[in-house]
Amino acid sequence: MSIVASNARVTPVERQAADLLELFYPIHYRGNMAVEDAMRGDLTRKQAAIIWLIRSAGSDNGRSMRRKEIVARLQDWFDVTSPAVTQALRQMATPPFSLVRLVEDANSGREKRVILTAKGERFLAAMVERGCNYLCKLVVRLREDQVDEGVEFLRAAIAAYEQVHAEDPDVSRPSKKVKPRRPARNRQQARPHDQDGYANAE
Repeated sequence: MSIVASNARVTPVERQAADLLELFYPIHYRGNMAVEDAMRGDLTRKQAAIIWLIRSAGSDNGRSMRRKEIVARLQDWFDVTSPAVTQALRQMATPPFSLVRLVEDANSGREKRVILTAKGERFLAAMVERGCNYLCKLVVRLREDQVDEGVEFLRAAIAAYEQVHAEDPDVSRPSKKVKPRRPARNRQQARPHDQDGYANAE
C-alpha cells in the first residue's frame, strides 16, 4: 500500500519520495545486503565496508586511507565507536586475514594510515568479481535501457544526497542510543523467586 494512497492532495515530489520510500527495505535489506554478503567472504559487514571504503575514497589509487577518515565515514553508516573501528582494523591486520597494515601517517605522528597489503588487494579484486557475478544474475533479467537509466538515476541520487549531507551533516548519522537507567532495588525487591512467583523466605 502506498504511503500517499489515502491522500490525493500531494505534490509530484511528495509522491515520488513516497514511492522511493516504499523501496527502501526491499532494496537495502534484501538487495544491497545480499550483494554485500556475496562480496564480503569471512569479513564482518563493518570490515567489508572498510575495505570497500579504502577502494572508493582512499588515496594511492584506492590503496590507503587515514584511520580517522575511516572512522568518520563508518560513523555515518553504522552506530560504531572509534575503538570498535580500531579493533576491526587490528583483526584485519593480523592472521588469518592480514589484509591491511597500520603505519604512522607521514603528516601526523599521532595518526595512523591504513594500507592494503598485497593480500588485501587480491581480496578486494575477488570482492569486485563476486559482486559483479552476483549482479549479472539481476542485470540479465532487465532490459539494457532499464539498467542504463537506473545507473544514471542512482549516480544523480548520490550527488543529490551529498548536497543534502553537506547542508546538514547530522541528517544521516544514527542517533546515539541512551540506555535507560535501572531503578535501584533493595534486598526485598532483589530476592530470588520460586516457580510460583513468590519470593523465597530468607
